[in-house]
Amino acid sequence: MAAVSAKRTLTVRREVFPIQGTFRISRGAKTEAHVVVAEVEDGGVVGRGECVPYARYGESIDGVVEQIESVAAAIGAGMEQEELLSALPPGAARNAVDCALWDLACKLTGQPIWEVADLDGPLEPVVTAYTLSLDTVENMAAAAKASSRRPLLKLKLTGDGDLERVRAVRENAPDARLIVDANEGWTVEHLKRFGDAFAGLKVELIEQPLPAGQDDALFGVECPVPLGADESCHDRGTLDELRGKYQVVNIKLDKTGGLTEALRLKADAEDAGFRIMVGCMLASSLAMAPGVVLAQGVDLVDLDGPLWLARDRVPGLKYEGETVFPPEVALWG
Repeated sequence: MAAVSAKRTLTVRREVFPIQGTFRISRGAKTEAHVVVAEVEDGGVVGRGECVPYARYGESIDGVVEQIESVAAAIGAGMEQEELLSALPPGAARNAVDCALWDLACKLTGQPIWEVADLDGPLEPVVTAYTLSLDTVENMAAAAKASSRRPLLKLKLTGDGDLERVRAVRENAPDARLIVDANEGWTVEHLKRFGDAFAGLKVELIEQPLPAGQDDALFGVECPVPLGADESCHDRGTLDELRGKYQVVNIKLDKTGGLTEALRLKADAEDAGFRIMVGCMLASSLAMAPGVVLAQGVDLVDLDGPLWLARDRVPGLKYEGETVFPPEVALWG
């Protein structure tokens, strides 16, 4: 890490990005992405990190801003990522500050993120899923047809009617790999009803079928499609609770509270035999960029947030179809 300046400062701001159309999941819909950006400045050099406060986890824009501001003095005094892990809880606020510190370290040293993070080699492009928002059967069929050339589609589901939705998508995107996300919207009965049919439709993953906190009901349930933990998986402290219920963990920076904890969760989850998915909230390329670091070498990647925005940052991440390229230095890292 770079030497810490005595003049380091932390600032925070709120930003809004309009969404193209409406993005729907089982819990509701949105037309704007509200994000919080933390900036750490040291001798004229600025590191940035972006987070998405998530009401599902008890977060709000105001609360996250207050959390970030609460560590401003400590950051000014030289706090780095390791100390930040105990200064703030896992969540959006810590993510923004943690990623800003990683970005700052890269810019102060002139080293790429993979060297600063002590990874094996330069970052490689990754292939992301493209999300189909929850909608009527007809509308999801049309969306699938328009996206049929994409190799990996992620379907937002809700419960009743989901089999018809998945069948319609498969008919209109016959060659695409499919994963589905219930966002806690199912019951065990849904899972038992849909499992065999989804396997026949070549669905490769069912993400978070049951509400977190109620997923002990998954013990003993045999499903031919692997199950993934999203809302049930936050940081390393939640990993042991997932054994015997899930085969895949979805790691998101806004849940782990930054890249530092995310990299450690990834390593521990792999050691425990879980497959890894790297996901995202609906946000700009600044929030996705550290996710590209985390996504190196994993089975499934879902970093399509900027593709849903009416406008992104400049420069943003480079997307060529389904391929996401590592961030430019001007963006992050």
